[in-house]
Amino acid sequence: MKIWVDADACPGVIKEMLFRAADRAEVEVTLVANHVMRIPPSRFINLVTVPSGFDVADDEIVKRLDVGDLVITADIPLASEVIDKGGFALNPRGELYTTQNIKSILNMRDFMDTMRASGVQTGGPAAIGQSEKQAFGNQLDRFITKHHKR
Repeated sequence: MKIWVDADACPGVIKEMLFRAADRAEVEVTLVANHVMRIPPSRFINLVTVPSGFDVADDEIVKRLDVGDLVITADIPLASEVIDKGGFALNPRGELYTTQNIKSILNMRDFMDTMRASGVQTGGPAAIGQSEKQAFGNQLDRFITKHHKR
């Protein structure tokens, strides 16, 4: 099992949690981004840099993903592709996307896109707070405990 991170939009505090988890659990964490970013020196943490462009990082994650891998992303269409390929997806706020919930989440996302396109101001997501960080950490720990074999 590997953890892939849609790193361009992933909050720094979540990346830090992933870095600590990588070393603690000895699980490979790979950040995929369209620009170079700093990562701590660790044999468990990698960075893959892809060219800029629409969905280039997403496509790279899906291409490299193996069944059972975990992807950290807030990108709902990417999460849907990951699930279709046999992976797992967790958003930075601690919500685990599953085969049971991804279609309704994708439908809501499409509905909100339609609303925004028609001129309705929907606002963006709030900053990640303590409860979201805790939810993410709890989900990540549960996932690693259940799926990672050293």
